[in-house]
Amino acid sequence: MSTTTAFRRPAWAGRNYTLLTAAAVVTNLGSHGALIASAFAVLGMGGDGGDVGLVAAARTLPLVLFLLIGGAVADRLPRHRVMVAANALNCVSQAVFAALVLTGEARLWQMMLLSALGGAGQAFFNPAAEGMLLSSVDGAQAGRAFAVFRMAMHGATLGGAALGGAMVAVIGPGWVLAVDAAAFALAAALRALLDVKHIPPRAPSGGMLADLREGWREFIGRPWLWSIVIQFSLANAVVGAADAVYGPLVARDHLGGAAPWGLALAFFGGGTVVGALLMTRWQPQRLLFVGTLCVFPLALPSAALAVPVPVGVLCAVMFVTGVTLEVFGVSWMTALHQEIPEDKLSRVSAYDWFGSVALVPAAMALAGPAETAFGREEALWGCAALVVVVTAAVLCVPDVRRLRRRTRQVTGATPDADHGSADAERPVGGLG
Repeated sequence: MSTTTAFRRPAWAGRNYTLLTAAAVVTNLGSHGALIASAFAVLGMGGDGGDVGLVAAARTLPLVLFLLIGGAVADRLPRHRVMVAANALNCVSQAVFAALVLTGEARLWQMMLLSALGGAGQAFFNPAAEGMLLSSVDGAQAGRAFAVFRMAMHGATLGGAALGGAMVAVIGPGWVLAVDAAAFALAAALRALLDVKHIPPRAPSGGMLADLREGWREFIGRPWLWSIVIQFSLANAVVGAADAVYGPLVARDHLGGAAPWGLALAFFGGGTVVGALLMTRWQPQRLLFVGTLCVFPLALPSAALAVPVPVGVLCAVMFVTGVTLEVFGVSWMTALHQEIPEDKLSRVSAYDWFGSVALVPAAMALAGPAETAFGREEALWGCAALVVVVTAAVLCVPDVRRLRRRTRQVTGATPDADHGSADAERPVGGLG
């Protein structure tokens, strides 16, 4: 076999898909190192844990506030231009952040403002990026393509966190933030090369509010869609609180400190990579039913922290959770790809993103009072129980149990028109 043949990319990995994957790897490598760098930058300027939280919250708030508008904009304008503009905003905000840190002139309000600009850019980027990715592959190989994309993303996340932590120790947080700014610039250049000729022109609309209402009708008209978004709105909130608040406390009091908790999180990340690898080979026919069953293990880490179990057992639990959660993630992307019309992908994605993150800040803020009122162990068992209850409730939705894999994407059907036809197309292989 010739060298050219050996390294030829798969037929389903077209030009847009390849560019999107490469750009996502670049930004994930930079951004996850920058998350560590920004925290140490705040501490290096004399801040405390509360100040670190304020900078993190400053990024999250505009992300929640602007997500729905970002989805409407991404379905109204060429998505690659929205992505490039968002990357440019992130590049500038991180470059200024880096310059302030490197010169020793950073103030808390400045860091909060720059983080808020980064969050606003992400609010416009996320729906555009998901819509662009979903439209970049064909129906027959969509699941495999999404699995490879997510595997690359998770691998870059692990690498970015490890590399970022090492770089902060060696060259300081300011230079790591500068590297992140350069990563956003490179990613913007790659995304500017995307070919959007295959995407049909957008029909004239009645304005931003009309676009949002149309996206809402698309969202609310599909029981499988809104029920799973509600499920993850609650599950992400309690799991986020358990991981961000209770996990470090349990590690400090019972597991030996930060290092064992970091190891457990690394095992979770490794599980997501393995789960994505599994989904490159496995294509369950009843994709949402199988995916939702794989959400039940998301309750295990909270339960393990409540006991608490030894570090080795916790790492195994986190690894299994990462694997199973990734089965759901790939199945979910495949369902969106095949069921949502292309011209509404970004708006539906925005409602999905909004539901997934809207309750997380409140849950983190309430985690401390809940521990005081009920006790840490009881709060963790409550987190685990809520995940089980909402996941079981989703399985009661008929469409979640019946939706089957199809060979082609929906092109323009309304929710009511194609709602009952999920089993009409020939399913693609798999073991579901």
